Amino acid sequence: MAYDYEFLKVDIDEWVATVRLDRPKVNALNWQVFDEIGNCATELHYDKDVRTIVFTGGPKVFAAGADIKEIAEFSAAEATRTTSHAQEAINRLENIPKIVIAAINGYALGGGMEVALAADWRFVGETAKIGLPEILLGIIPGSGGTQRLARLIPVPRAKEMIYSGKSYDAKTCLEYGVADRVIEGDGEAVIAEAQKVAKEYATKFPPVALAMSKMSVNYGVNGSLIDGLALEAQSIAMCFSTEDQKIGMETFIKEGPGKARFQGK
Repeated sequence: MAYDYEFLKVDIDEWVATVRLDRPKVNALNWQVFDEIGNCATELHYDKDVRTIVFTGGPKVFAAGADIKEIAEFSAAEATRTTSHAQEAINRLENIPKIVIAAINGYALGGGMEVALAADWRFVGETAKIGLPEILLGIIPGSGGTQRLARLIPVPRAKEMIYSGKSYDAKTCLEYGVADRVIEGDGEAVIAEAQKVAKEYATKFPPVALAMSKMSVNYGVNGSLIDGLALEAQSIAMCFSTEDQKIGMETFIKEGPGKARFQGK
Protein backbone atom coordinates (compact mmCIF):
# COMPACT_ATOMS: atom_id res chain seq x y z
CA MET A 1 0.00 0.00 0.00
CA ALA A 2 1.24 3.49 -0.84
CA TYR A 3 -0.30 5.68 1.89
CA ASP A 4 0.91 8.73 0.00
CA TYR A 5 -1.02 11.67 1.46
CA GLU A 6 -0.34 15.31 2.15
CA PHE A 7 -2.24 15.62 5.41
CA LEU A 8 -2.16 12.06 6.77
CA LYS A 9 0.95 10.27 8.01
CA VAL A 10 0.71 6.49 8.27
CA ASP A 11 3.15 4.30 10.20
CA ILE A 12 2.77 0.53 10.47
CA ASP A 13 4.43 -1.47 13.23
CA GLU A 14 3.61 -5.07 14.22
CA TRP A 15 0.21 -5.14 12.50
CA VAL A 16 -0.81 -1.74 13.97
CA ALA A 17 -1.29 1.27 11.69
CA THR A 18 -1.02 4.68 13.35
CA VAL A 19 -2.68 7.36 11.22
CA ARG A 20 -1.84 10.93 12.20
CA LEU A 21 -3.82 13.86 10.85
CA ASP A 22 -1.26 16.57 10.13
CA ARG A 23 -2.65 19.82 8.75
CA PRO A 24 -1.15 22.69 10.77
CA LYS A 25 -2.10 24.55 12.79
CA VAL A 26 -5.25 22.93 14.16
CA ASN A 27 -5.96 20.08 11.72
CA ALA A 28 -8.92 21.88 10.18
CA LEU A 29 -10.93 19.57 7.95
CA ASN A 30 -11.51 20.50 4.33
CA TRP A 31 -12.44 18.66 1.13
CA GLN A 32 -8.92 17.30 0.61
CA VAL A 33 -8.59 16.04 4.19
CA PHE A 34 -11.85 14.12 3.93
CA ASP A 35 -10.77 12.82 0.53
CA GLU A 36 -7.56 11.51 2.09
CA ILE A 37 -9.38 9.99 5.08
CA GLY A 38 -11.71 8.07 2.77
CA ASN A 39 -8.93 6.85 0.49
CA CYS A 40 -6.73 5.91 3.43
CA ALA A 41 -9.62 3.97 4.99
CA THR A 42 -9.92 1.93 1.80
CA GLU A 43 -6.19 1.16 1.82
CA LEU A 44 -6.31 0.15 5.48
CA HIS A 45 -9.34 -2.05 4.79
CA TYR A 46 -7.44 -4.17 2.28
CA ASP A 47 -3.90 -4.01 3.72
CA LYS A 48 -2.98 -7.54 4.86
CA ASP A 49 -0.20 -6.11 7.04
CA VAL A 50 -2.68 -4.08 9.13
CA ARG A 51 -4.97 -5.66 11.73
CA THR A 52 -5.77 -2.71 14.00
CA ILE A 53 -5.64 1.07 13.59
CA VAL A 54 -4.96 4.08 15.81
CA PHE A 55 -6.28 7.36 14.39
CA THR A 56 -4.94 10.51 16.00
CA GLY A 57 -4.20 14.15 15.38
CA GLY A 58 -0.98 14.07 17.35
CA PRO A 59 0.01 15.07 20.90
CA LYS A 60 -1.58 18.55 20.99
CA VAL A 61 -4.75 18.59 18.91
CA PHE A 62 -7.02 16.00 17.29
CA ALA A 63 -9.00 18.16 14.86
CA ALA A 64 -10.61 21.52 15.47
CA GLY A 65 -13.44 21.04 12.99
CA ALA A 66 -14.27 22.27 9.52
CA ASP A 67 -12.29 24.93 7.72
CA ILE A 68 -14.85 27.72 8.25
CA LYS A 69 -13.22 30.06 5.74
CA GLU A 70 -13.78 27.43 3.07
CA ILE A 71 -17.49 26.90 3.76
CA ALA A 72 -18.74 30.28 5.03
CA GLU A 73 -20.15 31.43 1.68
CA PHE A 74 -21.50 28.06 0.53
CA SER A 75 -24.85 27.78 -1.18
CA ALA A 76 -27.25 25.02 -0.11
CA ALA A 77 -26.14 22.97 -3.13
CA GLU A 78 -22.46 23.37 -2.25
CA ALA A 79 -23.16 22.42 1.37
CA THR A 80 -25.00 19.29 0.24
CA ARG A 81 -22.11 18.22 -1.98
CA THR A 82 -19.48 18.81 0.69
CA THR A 83 -21.51 17.15 3.44
CA SER A 84 -22.07 14.05 1.31
CA HIS A 85 -18.33 13.89 0.60
CA ALA A 86 -17.45 14.10 4.31
CA GLN A 87 -20.10 11.56 5.31
CA GLU A 88 -18.89 9.07 2.71
CA ALA A 89 -15.28 9.37 3.92
CA ILE A 90 -16.26 8.86 7.56
CA ASN A 91 -18.51 5.93 6.63
CA ARG A 92 -15.51 4.23 5.05
CA LEU A 93 -13.47 4.82 8.21
CA GLU A 94 -16.25 3.43 10.40
CA ASN A 95 -16.66 0.29 8.32
CA ILE A 96 -13.04 -0.83 8.11
CA PRO A 97 -13.34 -4.48 9.27
CA LYS A 98 -10.61 -3.92 11.86
CA ILE A 99 -10.55 -2.32 15.29
CA VAL A 100 -10.08 1.47 15.09
CA ILE A 101 -9.14 3.46 18.19
CA ALA A 102 -9.27 7.27 18.17
CA ALA A 103 -6.52 8.76 20.36
CA ILE A 104 -7.74 12.26 21.23
CA ASN A 105 -5.59 15.08 22.55
CA GLY A 106 -6.56 18.73 22.76
CA TYR A 107 -9.60 19.76 20.76
CA ALA A 108 -11.87 17.37 18.88
CA LEU A 109 -14.61 19.71 17.73
CA GLY A 110 -17.27 19.55 15.04
CA GLY A 111 -15.96 17.42 12.21
CA GLY A 112 -13.09 16.32 14.46
CA MET A 113 -15.52 14.80 16.93
CA GLU A 114 -17.49 13.29 14.06
CA VAL A 115 -14.37 11.53 12.77
CA ALA A 116 -13.70 10.20 16.29
CA LEU A 117 -17.27 8.90 16.57
CA ALA A 118 -16.52 6.56 13.66
CA ALA A 119 -13.91 4.72 15.74
CA ASP A 120 -14.71 1.66 17.83
CA TRP A 121 -13.28 3.31 20.94
CA ARG A 122 -12.15 6.79 21.94
CA PHE A 123 -9.13 7.13 24.24
CA VAL A 124 -9.03 10.71 25.54
CA GLY A 125 -6.30 12.78 27.14
CA GLU A 126 -7.15 14.36 30.47
CA THR A 127 -6.99 17.89 29.01
CA ALA A 128 -9.04 17.11 25.88
CA LYS A 129 -12.05 19.20 24.87
CA ILE A 130 -14.74 17.53 22.77
CA GLY A 131 -17.90 18.99 21.31
CA LEU A 132 -20.17 19.83 18.41
CA PRO A 133 -20.18 23.65 18.17
CA GLU A 134 -22.01 23.89 14.83
CA ILE A 135 -25.18 25.34 16.39
CA LEU A 136 -23.14 28.40 17.38
CA LEU A 137 -22.42 28.96 13.67
CA GLY A 138 -26.07 28.75 12.70
CA ILE A 139 -25.85 25.21 11.33
CA ILE A 140 -25.94 21.63 12.64
CA PRO A 141 -23.41 18.79 12.60
CA GLY A 142 -23.36 17.39 9.07
CA SER A 143 -20.75 14.64 9.03
CA GLY A 144 -22.68 12.10 11.06
CA GLY A 145 -22.71 13.84 14.43
CA THR A 146 -26.47 13.91 14.93
CA GLN A 147 -26.76 10.24 13.99
CA ARG A 148 -23.74 8.51 15.52
CA LEU A 149 -23.84 10.42 18.80
CA ALA A 150 -27.52 9.61 19.36
CA ARG A 151 -26.73 5.93 18.73
CA LEU A 152 -23.76 5.98 21.08
CA ILE A 153 -25.15 7.71 24.18
CA PRO A 154 -28.64 8.36 25.58
CA VAL A 155 -30.63 10.61 23.25
CA PRO A 156 -31.20 13.39 25.84
CA ARG A 157 -27.43 13.62 26.39
CA ALA A 158 -26.83 13.71 22.65
CA LYS A 159 -29.40 16.48 22.25
CA GLU A 160 -27.73 18.46 25.01
CA MET A 161 -24.35 18.26 23.29
CA ILE A 162 -25.81 19.12 19.87
CA TYR A 163 -28.18 21.88 21.02
CA SER A 164 -25.70 23.67 23.32
CA GLY A 165 -22.60 23.65 21.12
CA LYS A 166 -20.52 23.37 24.30
CA SER A 167 -17.08 21.79 24.58
CA TYR A 168 -16.91 19.03 27.19
CA ASP A 169 -13.93 17.98 29.27
CA ALA A 170 -12.56 14.46 29.38
CA LYS A 171 -14.23 13.54 32.67
CA THR A 172 -17.67 14.57 31.42
CA CYS A 173 -17.14 12.75 28.12
CA LEU A 174 -16.32 9.58 30.05
CA GLU A 175 -19.42 10.03 32.22
CA TYR A 176 -21.63 10.59 29.16
CA GLY A 177 -20.17 7.62 27.28
CA VAL A 178 -18.48 9.59 24.52
CA ALA A 179 -15.02 8.61 25.80
CA ASP A 180 -14.10 5.04 26.64
CA ARG A 181 -10.92 5.78 28.57
CA VAL A 182 -9.29 8.89 29.99
CA ILE A 183 -5.51 8.64 29.90
CA GLU A 184 -3.27 10.49 32.33
CA GLY A 185 -0.01 12.05 31.15
CA ASP A 186 1.09 14.06 28.14
CA GLY A 187 -0.28 13.81 24.64
CA GLU A 188 2.01 11.00 23.54
CA ALA A 189 0.77 8.92 26.49
CA VAL A 190 -2.70 8.78 24.96
CA ILE A 191 -1.33 7.63 21.62
CA ALA A 192 0.96 5.10 23.30
CA GLU A 193 -1.91 3.58 25.28
CA ALA A 194 -4.06 3.33 22.16
CA GLN A 195 -1.16 1.66 20.33
CA LYS A 196 -0.65 -0.75 23.22
CA VAL A 197 -4.28 -1.87 23.18
CA ALA A 198 -4.30 -2.00 19.37
CA LYS A 199 -1.20 -4.20 19.39
CA GLU A 200 -2.79 -6.59 21.88
CA TYR A 201 -5.81 -7.07 19.64
CA ALA A 202 -3.62 -7.28 16.53
CA THR A 203 -1.38 -10.01 17.90
CA LYS A 204 -3.52 -12.04 20.31
CA PHE A 205 -6.97 -12.17 18.73
CA PRO A 206 -8.31 -13.78 15.53
CA PRO A 207 -8.73 -11.00 12.91
CA VAL A 208 -11.56 -12.63 10.97
CA ALA A 209 -13.62 -13.17 14.12
CA LEU A 210 -12.98 -9.55 15.14
CA ALA A 211 -14.04 -8.35 11.68
CA MET A 212 -17.21 -10.46 11.82
CA SER A 213 -17.96 -9.15 15.32
CA LYS A 214 -17.58 -5.55 14.19
CA MET A 215 -19.71 -6.02 11.10
CA SER A 216 -22.44 -7.79 13.05
CA VAL A 217 -22.62 -5.00 15.63
CA ASN A 218 -22.27 -2.05 13.23
CA TYR A 219 -24.88 -3.25 10.77
CA GLY A 220 -27.05 -5.09 13.28
CA VAL A 221 -27.80 -2.12 15.53
CA ASN A 222 -29.14 -0.15 12.56
CA GLY A 223 -31.58 -2.83 11.43
CA SER A 224 -34.24 -5.10 12.84
CA LEU A 225 -33.49 -7.86 15.34
CA ILE A 226 -34.39 -10.49 12.74
CA ASP A 227 -31.97 -9.01 10.19
CA GLY A 228 -29.30 -8.71 12.84
CA LEU A 229 -29.65 -12.34 13.86
CA ALA A 230 -29.41 -13.43 10.23
CA LEU A 231 -26.21 -11.38 9.83
CA GLU A 232 -24.84 -12.86 13.04
CA ALA A 233 -25.50 -16.39 11.76
CA GLN A 234 -23.73 -15.64 8.48
CA SER A 235 -20.81 -14.10 10.34
CA ILE A 236 -20.24 -17.03 12.68
CA ALA A 237 -20.43 -19.38 9.70
CA MET A 238 -17.61 -17.38 8.09
CA CYS A 239 -15.52 -17.88 11.24
CA PHE A 240 -15.83 -21.65 10.84
CA SER A 241 -14.00 -21.36 7.51
CA THR A 242 -10.82 -20.07 9.22
CA GLU A 243 -7.75 -21.82 10.58
CA ASP A 244 -8.02 -19.64 13.70
CA GLN A 245 -11.36 -21.26 14.59
CA LYS A 246 -9.75 -24.68 14.42
CA ILE A 247 -6.81 -23.49 16.50
CA GLY A 248 -9.05 -21.80 19.07
CA MET A 249 -11.32 -24.77 19.66
CA GLU A 250 -8.59 -27.41 19.57
CA THR A 251 -6.53 -25.41 22.06
CA PHE A 252 -9.58 -24.95 24.30
CA ILE A 253 -10.20 -28.70 24.37
CA LYS A 254 -6.56 -29.55 25.11
CA GLU A 255 -5.37 -26.66 27.28
CA GLY A 256 -8.42 -24.64 28.37
CA PRO A 257 -9.54 -21.09 27.53
CA GLY A 258 -7.26 -18.20 26.64
CA LYS A 259 -4.29 -20.29 25.49
CA ALA A 260 -4.74 -20.18 21.72
CA ARG A 261 -2.04 -18.64 19.53
CA PHE A 262 -3.95 -17.41 16.53
CA GLN A 263 -2.31 -17.22 13.11
CA GLY A 264 -4.56 -14.64 11.45
CA LYS A 265 -5.82 -17.09 8.84
